Amino acid sequence: MTNVLAILLAGGAGERLHPLTRDTAKPAVPFGGAYRIIDFTLSNCINSGVRRIFILTQYKALELARHVRDGWNILSPELGEYVEVIPPMKRVSEDWYLGTADAVFQNAHSILAEGCDHTLILSGDHIYKMNYGDMLSWHRATRADVTIATILTPPEEAERYGICAIDPDFRIAGFEEKPRHSHPARSIFNPQRVSASMGVYVFNTWVLLRALREDADSADSTHDFGKDVIPRLVAGGGRVMAYNFVDINAKDPGAALYWRDVGTIDTYYEANMDLVAVTPEFNLYDQNWPIRTRVAQQPPAKFVFAQEGRRMGIALDSIVSAGCIISGGRVVRSVLSPGVRVHSYCEVEYSILMPNVEIGRYSRLQRVIVETGVKVPESSSIGFDPEADRAAGYTVTESGIVVVPAPEWQDKVPAPEWQDKENQKAKGS
Repeated sequence: MTNVLAILLAGGAGERLHPLTRDTAKPAVPFGGAYRIIDFTLSNCINSGVRRIFILTQYKALELARHVRDGWNILSPELGEYVEVIPPMKRVSEDWYLGTADAVFQNAHSILAEGCDHTLILSGDHIYKMNYGDMLSWHRATRADVTIATILTPPEEAERYGICAIDPDFRIAGFEEKPRHSHPARSIFNPQRVSASMGVYVFNTWVLLRALREDADSADSTHDFGKDVIPRLVAGGGRVMAYNFVDINAKDPGAALYWRDVGTIDTYYEANMDLVAVTPEFNLYDQNWPIRTRVAQQPPAKFVFAQEGRRMGIALDSIVSAGCIISGGRVVRSVLSPGVRVHSYCEVEYSILMPNVEIGRYSRLQRVIVETGVKVPESSSIGFDPEADRAAGYTVTESGIVVVPAPEWQDKVPAPEWQDKENQKAKGS
C-alpha cells in the first residue's frame, strides 16, 4: 500500500452536532470514552497498511491538530510514512474550502508531489471498521477509474444518502444524491435493499485531478464529491465501480453491518450507547483490528464506598476510562471519559460524560451528554424535565437527549479587580 495516498476530510463546521462542535472540529469530539471520532478512520488506515495520510482541516482545528500530533506520531518518516495535518492555504484560490471536492482540489499540488497512483478519499467523522486494502484490490481487479464503497440500507432510508444504480458487472450506471421519491434503485447485492455511498472513494490519481479541475471550472457546482464530482463522472461514461462494504467488525456472517455517520446529537448519542450493550454492536476489544488514540497519563479508574443503601461506588454496563473516580455514586449504561468524578449519592444513567466532568452530590442524570470540564452542581436533576432543562440553557433534542455545554470562553475570563470590588460592595449593602 506504499503507492496509495489517503486524504481525510476533517474541515466541516459540524453545525448539526452543535454545541459539541462550538469550540472544536467534529472529528476531534470525544467518543467512546478514550477516543476521538477521527481515531476510527485513522485506525482503519493504519490497520489496512495505508501509511501516507493527509488530514485536511479548516474550522476550529487546534484541538484536532494537537490530538493528531500527540497521538498519531507512530509512523516512520524514514520509510515515507506520515500523518500530516494540512490547514487551508489558499494555494489555488482566494476562497476558503467551498466543499469537499474544493478542499481536495486546493491541495492538488501536494497530491502531485506524493506521486501516488491511487488516492483514497475518506471522511474523518464516521464510525466503522473497513479494510481499505481489500477495496483497493477490487479497484485494480475491475480496472476502475473510481471505486465507491457502498453499504446496503433499507429503501425508506435512501433520502439520507447518495444511492447507486449498479449494473451486473458492478459498474455504477446512475448516482442520485439523497433521492426524495419512493422508488430508489435497488441493489444488485440484495434486491430488498439499496446501495448507499459511504463517502469512501478510491481514485486513480490522474482521474481525480482531472475531475477536480473540471469541477473547479464549473460555475454551477457546489464543489461536493457526492453532489457534483461523482454524478458527473458517472454521466460522462467514466469507469465508476461499486465495492460492497465488508464489515471487519461483524462477528457473524449474518450480522448487521456497522457504519455510523455521527453528524447529529442523536446519532452521536446512539453510537456511544451501542458500545455499552452487553454484546456491543461495535467491538472496541478486537485485538486483530485495534482502535488507536492518544493515551493520556491517568491513574487507574477507582470505585469508592461499598455501604448498604444508596451510597455505593458502582458502574454497571458502562465504559469507565482511566482516571475516573466513582465515589459513592451509581453509574448505569453510560460512557465515562478520562478524569470523570462522580460524587456520592449520584445516579447517572444512559449518559455520556466527557473528559474531566464532575458530578456533584445527590445529582440525577438521565440521557445526558455533559461536555468537557463541566462541573454539575450538587442536587442537580437533568434529563427528566425538558422544559426545565431548556430554561437552564441546555440543548434538548427532539428525542429528549440533553446536552450540558461547557462555559463559553468569555465566562472563563476573570473579572477585573474593580468589578470584583463593586460586586463585594453590592453584596455588603
